[in-house]
Amino acid sequence: MRQQQKIPLVQGYAVESGRVENNNASYQSQGAYVPNQGGAQQNNQADGGNFNGSKGEQQPKKFQDAVWAVAFVAHLAVMAVVMVTMGSSYSAGGDNGYNYRGIVWSVSTCGLVAVGLSSLALGYMMKFADGFVKTALIFSVGCSLAIGILGAMTGQIMLCVVGFLSFAIGICYTYAVWSRIPFAASNLRTGLAAVKGNMGMVVIAYLFLVLALGWTIWWSVTAGAALRSVGQATLFFFLLSYYWVHQVFQNTVHVTTAGVIGTWWFVPLEASGFWSSAIQDSLVRATTFSFGSICFGSFLVALVQTLRAMNRIARENENGGIVVCIIDCILGCVESIVEYLNKWAYVYVGLYGYSYLEAGSNAITLFQNKGWSTIITDDLANNVLFMVSIAIGLITGLVGLIIGKADENAFEGIGVEDSGLAGFILGFLVGNLFSTIMMSVVASAINTVIVLFAEAPAEFQTNHPELSNDMRAAWSQAWPSECGNL
Repeated sequence: MRQQQKIPLVQGYAVESGRVENNNASYQSQGAYVPNQGGAQQNNQADGGNFNGSKGEQQPKKFQDAVWAVAFVAHLAVMAVVMVTMGSSYSAGGDNGYNYRGIVWSVSTCGLVAVGLSSLALGYMMKFADGFVKTALIFSVGCSLAIGILGAMTGQIMLCVVGFLSFAIGICYTYAVWSRIPFAASNLRTGLAAVKGNMGMVVIAYLFLVLALGWTIWWSVTAGAALRSVGQATLFFFLLSYYWVHQVFQNTVHVTTAGVIGTWWFVPLEASGFWSSAIQDSLVRATTFSFGSICFGSFLVALVQTLRAMNRIARENENGGIVVCIIDCILGCVESIVEYLNKWAYVYVGLYGYSYLEAGSNAITLFQNKGWSTIITDDLANNVLFMVSIAIGLITGLVGLIIGKADENAFEGIGVEDSGLAGFILGFLVGNLFSTIMMSVVASAINTVIVLFAEAPAEFQTNHPELSNDMRAAWSQAWPSECGNL
């Protein structure tokens, strides 16, 4: 008797059975997707969570890496106790008579402009993706050249050497990856299409921005009071706490986005709306069952960031000289490696609910088995997002400049005399911050698209044929020798 097919269950959203027919896949009763590669393969996957090197499997609903979630909450409790016991001694200064309305007006206006420009940029990036990728490549090379020229003009030999060396490397890199631009542009278009169909993800990102700002204020009050009362002995702990919380906020958005994009990939009807069920349930899963995994990976990055911050403090004391610089360089490399691994590990956490270490191992295994180790190192699409964020920041900076020039007293609340310059700097920071948050959602979507394109190209062809044809054509052009690895 023919068994009724099931719709895949991706992280965060259980889809009703029998909603969509897919002849390329069979589905288990618990909703985990299994590719049709023969009965032996299906039974192997059904046995329980072992990764076969080609496709992830939905994990049971349980709290992964729970000890790290408990540690994170416990550390927040400690911070709350410290604030209650020591925060009363902190004084941020009373009413100084300044008028802050100009600052609030500038921040609000620049923020709204940044949101509008970011939304507008999504449409233009989809329409002119190839042009944006090319422009971003040229932009990055041009920035290196500008740094070299600036160093030569100011007599900064090291800056000059670094700038021109980076320019030379950039030229070589541009030449090497130019043929891959269509594939990067296709990735960008697909990620943008998924985000535009689920714009509620951007709202979640802005929500976590508000939480991050609130955490920064809370941390400043608590750390300031503790450092005055206890001394520098607690500095390492407070820096670790600060970076850890911010990493958790950032990675929660990443994991939530991965879950939503997974649903959009397999079952687009369940992830097509401003605030779809996929968004809600992916957020719930990220903040419950997968929260421990998020805290685990975030702690590793936060630890390295804290060590770098402590090392910079030592360098400011002019103790250690070249040794301190070497240590900072090593820590910088370690930070980049951990962040790179986190980027792919959290895609697997968001899609299937693996623990942190399993997710990282499975992501690496997937790309190694596919022979995609070189492919995933290309960062062409992310270059576009960085360039767009800088451009939006400059535009909002000009808005802030106009506000400052229109009202010379707009920034008296922070004791700044040159209101035009202050307006430009404030506008640039606000615009760049707001646009970066939206672009970070797109970046997470692009990373998830790459993983899913490696795992489930057939489902992509079934559910999004136009985008799939675009990516397949670009793939064959950029990687003709890898056409069999789809």
